Amino acid sequence: MQDFRVETFLTVCRTMNYTRAAKALNITQPAVSQHIAHLEKAYGARLFDYRGKRLTLTEAGELVRSTLSTMDHDERLLRERVAAAVSGARIDMSVGMTLTAGEYLVAAPLADYLAKRPDIRATVRSGGTRELLALLEAGEIDCAFVEGMFDRSAYECDVYRRERLVCVCAAEHVLTCGAYCIEDLLSEHLLVREPGSGTRAVLEHALAARNLSLEGFRQTSMVESLDVIKIFAARGLGIAFLYEAAVARELEAGSLRVVPLEGFRVEHDISFIRLKNSAFEAEFRRLFDEVR
Repeated sequence: MQDFRVETFLTVCRTMNYTRAAKALNITQPAVSQHIAHLEKAYGARLFDYRGKRLTLTEAGELVRSTLSTMDHDERLLRERVAAAVSGARIDMSVGMTLTAGEYLVAAPLADYLAKRPDIRATVRSGGTRELLALLEAGEIDCAFVEGMFDRSAYECDVYRRERLVCVCAAEHVLTCGAYCIEDLLSEHLLVREPGSGTRAVLEHALAARNLSLEGFRQTSMVESLDVIKIFAARGLGIAFLYEAAVARELEAGSLRVVPLEGFRVEHDISFIRLKNSAFEAEFRRLFDEVR
């Protein structure tokens, strides 16, 4: 059984604010402070520091957060597994997927796996990489397939597959003729996903390596839907950088074309992540092996 002060600590980690944590837990702020002070005394180290007016985790606090997050998640899974064993109910599993990973890479093999495992009742959550990491830390999902940037040292992580990010445009666009460098595209209208999207983060990282940014393009439009971006690009509204798997059908049909770029090859891993050192790691590993 987890100490109730652990819940307080993890809530402060998620909110990084004692007042918001107190409100979320329906307790007083002094009670939050007391709970954190108790844990700091128990572990013999400060868990939080203020840098200016901003609350941050210390190195010790980060270690405690990582370990207690896994313990909290494992206890929830343990309760569910015990209840399922007693009642004969199906096992719950919650899987997160970013849009490209979910819709174009993982959905079909995951469906095949679940068809073979009628004992599992799956919940699938979609969102950007940043959103799914937050859900994982909060224990609201058990594992996730993500395409964006994250701290690999903070999670158990396996590479599902490596995907190429390509620039696409309408089939009749002038950019389909000849080869270009990335700087040639700055005069174009760029269609880009929202902040927190893995595709956007990978593009921003690749541009930064060339001392470029999204702001360098003549015009940018944020579009949250991957399908809408593809429609806009196919209608000649602008160009977009998307994973090759996400535009395979459009490329085959001829509604979109890849812009040939010299010296700007961007590849990134689609990763399967979960909390470190979980007692249920073998279960997650089995899921990954089957889906892969």
